[in-house]
Formats: sequence, structure tokens, C-alpha cells
Amino acid sequence: MIFWSLVEGLEALLVQKKFGRKVAVLDYVEPSPQGTAWGLGGTCVNVGCIPKKLMHQAALLGSAIKDAQHYGWNISQPVQHTWSVMAQGVQNYVKSLNWGHRVQLQEKKVKYFNIKGSFSDPHTVRGLTKAGKEIVVTADNIVIATGGRPKYPAHVAGALEYGITSDDLFWLKKSPGKTLVVGASYVSLECAGFLTGIGLDTTVMMRSIPLRGFDQQMASLVTEHMESYGTKFLKRCFPTKVEKLENDRLQVTWKNADLDTEETDSFNTVMWAVGRAPDTKTLNLETVGVKTNSETGKIIVDASEATSVPHIYAVGDITEGRPELTPTAIAAGKLLAQRLFGQSSELMDYDNVPTTVFTPLEYGCVGLSEEAAVQRHGSDNIEVYHAYYKPLEFTVAERDATQCYMKMVCLREREQRILGLHFIGPNAGEVIQGFALGIKCGATYPQMMKTVGIHPTCAEEVTKLHITKRSGLDATVTGC
Repeated sequence: MIFWSLVEGLEALLVQKKFGRKVAVLDYVEPSPQGTAWGLGGTCVNVGCIPKKLMHQAALLGSAIKDAQHYGWNISQPVQHTWSVMAQGVQNYVKSLNWGHRVQLQEKKVKYFNIKGSFSDPHTVRGLTKAGKEIVVTADNIVIATGGRPKYPAHVAGALEYGITSDDLFWLKKSPGKTLVVGASYVSLECAGFLTGIGLDTTVMMRSIPLRGFDQQMASLVTEHMESYGTKFLKRCFPTKVEKLENDRLQVTWKNADLDTEETDSFNTVMWAVGRAPDTKTLNLETVGVKTNSETGKIIVDASEATSVPHIYAVGDITEGRPELTPTAIAAGKLLAQRLFGQSSELMDYDNVPTTVFTPLEYGCVGLSEEAAVQRHGSDNIEVYHAYYKPLEFTVAERDATQCYMKMVCLREREQRILGLHFIGPNAGEVIQGFALGIKCGATYPQMMKTVGIHPTCAEEVTKLHITKRSGLDATVTGC
């Protein structure tokens, strides 16, 4: 069995080894255009979820320091953040995970090749070591999990020469300083959020809507809070060129679509967060007959993760129509191994997958957005229960809770099955993870109302939702 790259998680590979099969893994990181490379473990570990969450935590601690003064703590001023200390701590932890993955592979006797491989025939993968030695690996089954890499806007002059992406940000040794983040994806907003939170002058440039694919009411609340938090937004704008000035700052020129004007400003760093592309171009897929979507480059798979070549499988971000989330790729890989070698027939269920956007005020969700529910069932057939609430922790600190909001999208039929749950507030990921089980099991609105809340928590407000959008009543929670 060949498991190709660990971008989508080590666990699935180790499940295959558990069944006593001979397993090899090919993993290679092509340095970014700025020269950044990293160790074993893929996007999530090195340039994704893990460093992102840690830097998000750094920003939350900055807010906590401000709150602490209201709770009686004497904080000497001015409070300053040192990028290099944070970056070193984060990078050291990531490297410890790299080492842990290497140890796991050795313990499980998985053959590891740090080479960039490509198909030479449907059962054979070839690649060259750094010393130029050719490695040839053959297998009955092959799993492709090479993930994706950030896109650069090729039409923008200077984008590639002077810009960075999330592949570089977490490995910077020096502070990025005044930063322009281009894009409105969750990657863009999360990075802009923690950069603002540690005190950097940060601007987000967005061509159209924020958080495409997410519930748009919630997306608007996320960006509203970010603006109040200090992040600047250039809306309906798109860059046309990036130039390097004599003082090493980067001058960005952009078009404002609403005003039909050309504008400029200078920044220390320009970060592109305009989407990701599947890392499949060098795999030689066409030679062995693995079909891809010609527009997206993603591999077409069936419900069992099989490609157009029966013994070649694909999981994760490189597959067409799948969520670009590490936990779904890990789960899909584990189930695939169990089907191949463990006499299981269980398929991955991609419905009701929970996720969270780690912006300064976090947004967690599971199930359908309100727009998707209306499109699927019709507006007359859904009921939306909602509430604006204030976290208890915000009260003494006198923090604004204008965007703390939740809504539950249900069918209107008697059973009122819950179609989607959306929550903006502190620890949104922890809140949604718990409710995700119930929604996965087909929870209904009456069942949620019978659930006793834990007091005082933000999550308990979900169990008390009673005002519908349809009623037009004020949805602000009062009392404790």
C-alpha cells in the first residue's frame, strides 16, 4: 500500500498498518515561492490549523490582558507583543509534531520516502532522492492525499515576487508589520484577525463577499466585529500591481469597483489568501487514467473515495466536492483502510460536518446555512430560531457583544428536525463540537428544548432559543 503524502493526516495511514499490511508513504514539501519549507505532517500541522490556532490564542491573550484590568489586575503599560518570541514557540511545537510523526512511522514500520513522486504506471510511483537516486515503489493500492497549496493571482504584477501566503506567514522570524491580506476566505480572516489582535496594522482587501460557502448573515457579523476590533476592510476592491519601494515597503495599487477609482497604499507585507489549488499537477495522473475536474484540477472520486482507476484512491482537499477540512480527510482515510483490509463496508458521511472559523470572535457551524436550507426546502418550510446574547465574561470587562449571535435552522414540520446550527462567540468550536453529535443523530427542536443548559455558559443559550425570525420579535436575550 502506498499512502502518498501526509498532508491530510497520519492517522489514516497507521490504520492501514494496523491490519498487518506493508505500507509506504511518500512525502515531499515543494518550497513556497518565497523559499519556505517544513517537515512531516502536512498543511494542518505545519502551515494550517495548528500554528493558526496558537497565533489566534496569542491574540486572545492580548484581549484578555485588556479585560484583566476591569477585573482588578494591575497591568503595567504599555503592553507590547514580541513576534519573534511567539513565532519561536509556535515553530518549536510544530517541529516537535514533525518529530512525533517520524517516530510513529518508525514504530509502525511504515517505509518513509522524503521524495517527490509521480506515477509511471497504475501500480508504480517513481521519484528522486536529494542525492539523485531513483526510488521505485510498487503497490496493489495507492492513496493520493497531496492536499492543496495557496494560489497566487498570476494576473497581478509583482504578486509572486513580493507577496507571501499562509505557507510563509507562520514561519516568519520577524514581524510582518503593516500587512495587507488579500482575499475574504476563512484563511484570510483568521490571519488578519490574529495579526490585528497582536497589535499590527492590518487591512483585508475583498473583491466580493466574505466567507463564501458559509451562512452570509453570520459572515457579515464576523467581519463587522473584525472592523470594530480594528481590522480595516477595503471592500469591492481588487489589486492590480505590487511594487517594491526604495525603503523596502511594498506599494500596492488597486481598483475600487464601487467608486471606479484607482488607489494606492504601502505595506510591509502583502499576503495572498485568494484560495487554494490541489497539488496534483506533477503526479502524472493523466498517464494512468485518473480523471480530474478540468476547471478545478481536483480528482474525481466516488462514494468509496475511488478514482477512475479502481485501485487508486484519493482523500482530502484534492478530491472534488469534499469539504477542505483535515478531520474529514482523516476520517475518510481511516474508513477507506477499514473497507480495504478490515472487512468493513462503511462509507464516509460528509453531511453535518462541523467546523469553526477562528476569527477574533469565533464562528462555529454544523449543517445547512440558512440560504442552503431555503434553497433545498423553500422558505415556507423552514423555521429559524435566533438570539443575540452577551457572554457573562464580557459584562465586567464592558466588552461589546453586538455580534454575539446564534441561530438554529429547522424544518417547520411537526418534528422540526434541526438542519443547521450557527454560533458566533467565544469558544465557538467547543460549543459546536458538542451539539454536532445531536444534529448528526437527527436532533429536533423539541429535543433541544428538553436539554438542560449548563449555567452560566454561552452554550446554554442554544437550549433556550424560542424567538423565530418569522415572528419579527426582538431576539435580544435579557437577564442572566
